[in-house]
Amino acid sequence: MTQTADPAAESSSWSQRESELLAVTLQLLQEHGYDRLTVDAVAAKARASKATVYRRWPSKAELVLAAFIEGIRQVAVPPETDTLRGDLLRMGEVICQQGRQHAGTIRAVLVEVSRSPALNDVIQHEFIEQRKALMNHILAQAVDRGEIDRAAINDELWDLLPHYLIFRSIMPGKPPTKQTVHALVDEVIIPSLTRNRKANG
Repeated sequence: MTQTADPAAESSSWSQRESELLAVTLQLLQEHGYDRLTVDAVAAKARASKATVYRRWPSKAELVLAAFIEGIRQVAVPPETDTLRGDLLRMGEVICQQGRQHAGTIRAVLVEVSRSPALNDVIQHEFIEQRKALMNHILAQAVDRGEIDRAAINDELWDLLPHYLIFRSIMPGKPPTKQTVHALVDEVIIPSLTRNRKANG
């Protein structure tokens, strides 16, 4: 889905075998969806025992959440378009694409997270922090290029783009479009980040 601020410094915390199990889980999720996914199927395809899987991830929900977060981490690359607008548009497009691919999984995971404090901690510290790191990276680069002032950045703004697009992705019949991304970037986020600069200009 999107990536961390420093991809070179952000390596997987999983062993090679754990990474293989997570990759198989994500593949089966995409093929069959959350409800039809079984730990038996993951173990069989990965040629592992169920005990091996359950020893690391005690529940199906924990396995799926780990696979989902790891899949996002691997494909999330900072846009590096050399403009704030370009970076935000590219980030939004990637989130929309991921939302289309994983909407069912996201819905199922959110239900499980609402029931489990442990899973909620994982999604807060892994998934959300990953998104925040990417946005902070994009905004810091914009500051360095002189596009925005550092004082314009606040904790209420960073999650507007990713979280709204994810919310729209999981709402039946209301998927975000390219126009959704452009409206958020051009009419909400960039004006919010440049308002004081224009007033003082």
